[in-house]
This record gives sequence, C-alpha cells and structure tokens, in this order.
Amino acid sequence: MYWFNYWNRSVFKPVWSVSPQQALGLMKEAVQGERDDELFYDELIRLAPDSNQASIITAIRNDERGHNQMFRGIFRELTGQEISGVSNKQYQQVESYTSGLQKALQGELAAVEKYREIWFGLPVGVYRDTVFGIILDELKHASQYNYLFTLNWASGKK
Repeated sequence: MYWFNYWNRSVFKPVWSVSPQQALGLMKEAVQGERDDELFYDELIRLAPDSNQASIITAIRNDERGHNQMFRGIFRELTGQEISGVSNKQYQQVESYTSGLQKALQGELAAVEKYREIWFGLPVGVYRDTVFGIILDELKHASQYNYLFTLNWASGKK
C-alpha cells in the first residue's frame, strides 16, 4: 500500500506496510500463542492482591479471547481455512505479580505493533475496521496494566 504525501507531492510506502499474505501470516501468529496467553492471564488473576485488580485482568483476558475469535473469523472468511495449532513450548511462570504486569504491558504494546501491520495489509472495510477496534482495545489494556503496575509499585508491593 502506498500513500500520497500532499505536502511535497511524493509517494511513499510506510515501513509497517505489509501485503495481504503477510497480514494473514501475522494474524495466524497472533492466535497461535493463545494457550500461553490463557495460562499467563489466569496466573495474573490468581496473583492479584485484591478482587478489583483480578476483575480488571479478567475483563482483559475475556477481551483477548474475543480478539482471538475475531482473528479466526477474519482468517476463515478470507482464506476458507481454519487457524490450527497452538504453542507447544513450556509455559514460563512469572516471578511476581508486578513483573507479570510489566510483561503484560509490554505484550499489549507489542500486539499493537503487530496488529497495525495486519491492519495495513487488509482491504478497506469491515475486516480492517474490526482490527482497528482490536488495536484500540489493546491500547486500553496497556493503559489498564500501567494503572495496575503503578498502583502496586506505589504501594510497595512487588
């Protein structure tokens, strides 16, 4: 995908621009690690120091489950195929609640980067709009993890 720059009348290609095939590959990657994601979020929920924090992480986990279903649906509609396979690597437990929050925050921000590439590789329309909504959710999740990390860091919990 190329963009026209009206300031200097030139055409440029954004560095995160990908082909539709690359976008499908990234989409497949996005859902294949879901087993580890589930284990990770469940562990954070168990480690949460109170029910309010556990509730925030539970809502994020549920959003992530929905995102996976949306990516699977888009992939199926565009290719006629199902995304199969999940990560078979050994799950690495987090060292502490706050280190888990840091890992989650970085994961959400990395997801924004990956999903932006997917977004650029999709045609304008409902699929692209859906991925944009997922990106907004990931940014919201990053903000929530930042809040939880700050809350726990400020109170001295590590």
